[in-house]
Amino acid sequence: MENFDVIIIGGSYAGLSAALALGRSLRKVLIIDSGLPCNRQTPHSHNFLTRDGETPKAIAAIAKEQVLQYKTVHFVEDFATSASRVEKGFEIFTQSGKSFSSLKLVIASGIKDLHPDIKGFSECWGISVIHCPYCHGYEFRHKQTAIMANGERAAHLAMLVHNLTSRLTILTNGPAAFETEQLQQFRRHNITIIETRVKEIQHVNGQVQQLIFDDGDVQPFDAVYAAIPFVQHTDIPSQLGCELTEHGHIKTDGFQKATVPDVFVCGDSASAMRSVANAVFSGNMAGSMINAELCREQF
Repeated sequence: MENFDVIIIGGSYAGLSAALALGRSLRKVLIIDSGLPCNRQTPHSHNFLTRDGETPKAIAAIAKEQVLQYKTVHFVEDFATSASRVEKGFEIFTQSGKSFSSLKLVIASGIKDLHPDIKGFSECWGISVIHCPYCHGYEFRHKQTAIMANGERAAHLAMLVHNLTSRLTILTNGPAAFETEQLQQFRRHNITIIETRVKEIQHVNGQVQQLIFDDGDVQPFDAVYAAIPFVQHTDIPSQLGCELTEHGHIKTDGFQKATVPDVFVCGDSASAMRSVANAVFSGNMAGSMINAELCREQF
């Protein structure tokens, strides 16, 4: 078994950012990453200075190359399956049968989106079936747009998306659940509500063309915002007893510390703000705080 100061589970933007801060502090670090980021279908990444419009893969490749220049940072392509608390830190086991130990642990593995049983949904996810107006909205400005959500989540998205396009329809996939005031706002902005369930998303290479509903109705759309449920990408946080928020993110304090000592969390695992910029920020914070803790403990 090889021992490290810090093991980072997840080697995308958040994990690499944490590793960069730690590598520059001469910490012995291991990044374990499965090579399957949740944004692997997304054609372009936006809202990150100096890299606006790049592919997510290109940004991650540059980051990985730069981080691994630091000789104390190591990278293993594998899937971390379990973790246990030991006398001095943690022991991590991987899918390939390897085990590693560390004093501190970073969870940067992100979340796994749970796609609805709608034909074509998965093929369009991250391309024209999207989750965030800040990440994708500009590219679909003034386009025929749907919001696949209900209740408060749909109302919140409608407010944001209406700023980008007035051609807006809410798809509740069942009985609508809105307050009277929300319905009045929708009417004032000519936002249509369709309660009939979506049966299929017809597309060309992930670009939405039209939606087919259970009653046979067909409606053309260019983009669909979808608020869908998720789970943590790894159950290691629950194995260790990390507390979750009511929305399913790992609960952290202002310094990316989880409720379990010596565990830090960054990126999508801990935040509803799913962006490269936020992942890099939270990873940098986690790495810096871990180094400060180690310095305090070892000084």
